[in-house]
Amino acid sequence: MCGTKDQTPRDIIMHMYEWQKMLIDWHDKNMAGEKVSFLPDGFNWGNYSELNDLMWENYQNVTLDEAKKLLAKSHAEVMKRIRQHNDEELFTKKYYDWTGTTNLGSYFISAMGSHYDWAAKQLKKMGK
Repeated sequence: MCGTKDQTPRDIIMHMYEWQKMLIDWHDKNMAGEKVSFLPDGFNWGNYSELNDLMWENYQNVTLDEAKKLLAKSHAEVMKRIRQHNDEELFTKKYYDWTGTTNLGSYFISAMGSHYDWAAKQLKKMGK
């Protein structure tokens, strides 16, 4: 479930930004040898909707223009990290022990392509 409070284009954009920012932090720390979980402490895949709600609360003072700039920056940063890896590193399950039972590419797909697909559908529903 993506953000249940996401009701405006700004909300949708900031939701994607927050997940990309989380991906960047997780990737960079693990690549540097600091083994950290993808989700912050206190959250798991069973309660991550609470994380989405917390994220929503954190960006209520951000304008739509600021949100667009933040997303453009985080998008470029994620793309930079994707390019640091070859196909084997991205798509071999357990290539990195910190990806658990999956592969690194799955995390990038989730934070990028899957979230963009979700965002497009949400914006379409809003008539945007």
